[in-house]
Amino acid sequence: MKTSLLFGIHCHQPIDNFDWVIYDAIEKSYKPFFETLEKFPDFKCSVHFSGSLFEFIEKNDTELFALIKKLSSQIEFFSGGFYEPVLASIPSKDRVAQIKKLNNYIKKHFSQTPKGLWLTERVWDNSIIKDIKACGIEYVMVDDYHIKTSGLDTQTTTTNGYFLTEDGGEKIGLFPINQELRYAIPFYSLEDTNKLITDMQNDSSKNAAIIFDDGEKFGIWPNTYETVYEKKWLEEFFTQTLEDKNIEVQTFKEYYNSNKPIALTYLQTVSYFEMGEWSLKADDTIKLEKMLKEDESNLKFLRGGTWKNFFTKYQESNWIHKRVLELSKKQIDNKAYKEALYKAQCNDVLWHGVFGGIYLPNLRDNAYKYIIECEKILDNKKERLDIDLNGYDEYKFVNDEFLTIISSKNGGQIFELDLIKNNYNLQNTLTRYKEAYHENIEVEDEQKSSSGIKTIHDNMLTVSQEISLDYDWYLKKSAIDHIVPTNITLEQFAKNIFKELGDFTNQAFEVNRSSKEQVKLKREGGVYLDTKYDTILDKSYSFKKNKVSLITSINSKYKENLNYIQEWNLHFANIEKVTFNAAYLETDKQYSNLEVIADTLIINDSYLKRTLKFNTKNIKKIYISSLNTISQSEQGVDITNQGVTIGFIYNLKESNSYDISLEVL
Repeated sequence: MKTSLLFGIHCHQPIDNFDWVIYDAIEKSYKPFFETLEKFPDFKCSVHFSGSLFEFIEKNDTELFALIKKLSSQIEFFSGGFYEPVLASIPSKDRVAQIKKLNNYIKKHFSQTPKGLWLTERVWDNSIIKDIKACGIEYVMVDDYHIKTSGLDTQTTTTNGYFLTEDGGEKIGLFPINQELRYAIPFYSLEDTNKLITDMQNDSSKNAAIIFDDGEKFGIWPNTYETVYEKKWLEEFFTQTLEDKNIEVQTFKEYYNSNKPIALTYLQTVSYFEMGEWSLKADDTIKLEKMLKEDESNLKFLRGGTWKNFFTKYQESNWIHKRVLELSKKQIDNKAYKEALYKAQCNDVLWHGVFGGIYLPNLRDNAYKYIIECEKILDNKKERLDIDLNGYDEYKFVNDEFLTIISSKNGGQIFELDLIKNNYNLQNTLTRYKEAYHENIEVEDEQKSSSGIKTIHDNMLTVSQEISLDYDWYLKKSAIDHIVPTNITLEQFAKNIFKELGDFTNQAFEVNRSSKEQVKLKREGGVYLDTKYDTILDKSYSFKKNKVSLITSINSKYKENLNYIQEWNLHFANIEKVTFNAAYLETDKQYSNLEVIADTLIINDSYLKRTLKFNTKNIKKIYISSLNTISQSEQGVDITNQGVTIGFIYNLKESNSYDISLEVL
């Protein structure tokens, strides 16, 4: 009995990714892949492109787009969400709209009606079945890991075919991607890869070797261009599989229509194993890795976290996601609004694994660009609502220059600060989180370096010199209140290693009053030294014309010398083009700091072409420090600037009222 080879690639780039990144992927991956495929008219291939990537290629590389059209007779096109959302993370009506939009695009340009669906990041949840069925979809791609964790006895039942599942009587087919093939192609030798496929033969059934993986691994993953194209791995792979009499190359549609399912199964809410691992908090990831090393047979029982855990792991991810949900609820019959909303639902910014995801400021900038575009169309000036669904209200205010959102739960902080005319969120900063892979970062050793192609999951985490791993115990937003000893240094402030004496930084505030242009908050807390000293902190925000103003007053029973710091964290797209009272921060080191003695801080951003001005009184000094995060990437380790941390430092004994305003000049 022959093995059916079901081969597919999935291609996607984040919404509005840098053009040079997409062009690089086209030249090194997408175009050479289809040029190679053209040489083998008998090799059948399944393909999924996100709609936004298809549109980019259609507009900017007509040669490649025409080639894909030409090859459509040997290609099965898979649908999905047009702007590549995780389907389980968006509302039903948006799910259907995005899938139908890509269906229509494929029908228009390639004359096919998709029956298969690429499940973004293979995030499965039963809630999607009804909607994808409504879009004419008959089967979706999952991982064999999905099947293994469903309770199926994989010792006696093969996963080399397709399964059926249902919800409320709505039936859908599940094709499980073979993990061994996913890790082998194109990293193993052709001989070993071919053996994996032919070993799936079975005299009693028509087994399938199922591979459907990132198109980018054929050319732009580390070292793959040389192996796949220059050394002709892909060309030889196509040749061998077509010549092998034990292999029959089919599309998923052909296999689905000519073979019976293996079994009925019911899946957990799950993604691929690595995703579940990445979604855990750092310490739990370390424990999970240890358990697997002790006994790999436990894999089917170890699921890590669900994909939505990223919303509890990274509050910045949760905020973007919940802002988009809020805007979906307000959805209006406006084409521009819907397009902006769907683009904001793109998945890449919401998670982090081997690639940058939430750590990449440009991806967050792009999400906020479309969130703000929706806000401009709605034009709501003032709202009170629980945006992040944590049981506490946020307060949204819009004036001529700023859209500002205040959180009552998290220290009365500013959670969002949008420059409306720029479609840009100044508050798009990222907290410094502990990551499990931080324990594996090593200083580069040339003698230990090795050459050769590897799967991206094996990439070494190396840096050229020692780096400092610093973490934040509170969210790095703005108008954060600190009561600290008077001897706090700039380095302590930058690294967040100072002693916090108050309980106002990340605790809930009570809202006393809100009106069209003002909100007042209060917390009855304390200063903690030898004992608790009762302390009341009041915050009064106002929003007029081009300015956000904040008056903070502190009344404490502790009367000795302490400092009050009001911390602001501001994000800039290009820190090299930003000055602070005409001074630049250095950009060639992990930390760069400034100390300013002035009541005014003028920030000029020549990239955004905007100038901001902080005004205050009775200041001791201003600390300014770069806010950098350390994350895993395909290159190893990235040190990414997220903006700056600004500390306005006052002496509590000299004054108990502090007035700070930020305006656009």
